[in-house]
Amino acid sequence: MNKFAMFGKLTALPGKRGELADMMLASGDTLSGMDGCIYYIVHEAEEEPDVLWITELWESREAHAASLQNEQVRELIGRCMPLIAEAGGIKVKPIGGKGL
Repeated sequence: MNKFAMFGKLTALPGKRGELADMMLASGDTLSGMDGCIYYIVHEAEEEPDVLWITELWESREAHAASLQNEQVRELIGRCMPLIAEAGGIKVKPIGGKGL
């Protein structure tokens, strides 16, 4: 399986999680037509009021890399950066399960 996935963690500046989430969710329009994007889901952490988790599944590592070169995606990242205190996450390789 050549699928590529990421679990991203974004810590918003205090009190800015909702605004950041709204911006990230607006990217759904951009990603809906993006070749290779299977899913992109934004989650609010229940016990961390400033944290968002983003799960992404792509057809391949190359499809994900290509998305980061997209002008609309780069513009979105630029708009979000002033709201982010910390960013991190992990890259994972899906090996099976429901939905794949």
